[in-house]
Amino acid sequence: MSALLQVADLEFGGCSQTGNVRPHNEDALLLPDRTLQNGLAWLAGLADGMGGYACGEIASALALATLRETLLQDKQLPTEKSLRQAMEAANLGVYKAARQMDVGRMGTTLTAACLVNGFLYLAHIGDSRAYLLREGKSTCLTNDHTLVGEMVRSRLLPASVIRGHDQRSVLTRALGLELFPAPEITRISLRPRDEVILCSDGVWEVIEDEEFATFASQSPQPAGLANLLVQTALQRQSEDNCSALALKIRGFHSVQMPAPKRFLGFPF
Repeated sequence: MSALLQVADLEFGGCSQTGNVRPHNEDALLLPDRTLQNGLAWLAGLADGMGGYACGEIASALALATLRETLLQDKQLPTEKSLRQAMEAANLGVYKAARQMDVGRMGTTLTAACLVNGFLYLAHIGDSRAYLLREGKSTCLTNDHTLVGEMVRSRLLPASVIRGHDQRSVLTRALGLELFPAPEITRISLRPRDEVILCSDGVWEVIEDEEFATFASQSPQPAGLANLLVQTALQRQSEDNCSALALKIRGFHSVQMPAPKRFLGFPF
């Protein structure tokens, strides 16, 4: 017996700019990578090194690289469990690097998208975001792990105040700061023509949720959409690094995956 897998036909593009205020870019992108399981899965990610901590640009790049290498070493298709383990490995990598470099604390957000068998698996920690664009509407798929985000979920503040709140960037969860992170892992069923956007807070803080779908209709190519989002954020005077990664599902094709071989006896 063998399983029939649905592999996404994907188009993608990314853009990252230092911006108007920051002296250097602490964001990092992992462009979609289908080396997982011989092309049966796609992997993409975005990480935003924490401002105010040491070497944010190292933390973000290291977290993405460790996540990817951990998943590559796995012999099975990615699952919620393996993504959680990869996030834990990324956390430990950043945590150890800070101590080896003797730079104090390093931290980073990380939002990763893994496309497997018709599903989008999201691994997320911090305040970068993932959006799903479907049938002209945009939906935020992630929670902001910030003081303000926690207060909104506790109904102490309305969601409308998030973008203008002076403590909107105070993180409650991130990679590299503690030994035991608490990433969120979610799974969403995908459809042809769905689009997924990963972006740093430098983008979404000046672009409203519903605008992501509007910009997607204006720029149907993912590379153009990612660039449009970043340039719009800069024009609106974002005070942070600005990064966006856009994925577009053109459709799916079926692939026969051989069943694992069963060992039935000992050779003599």
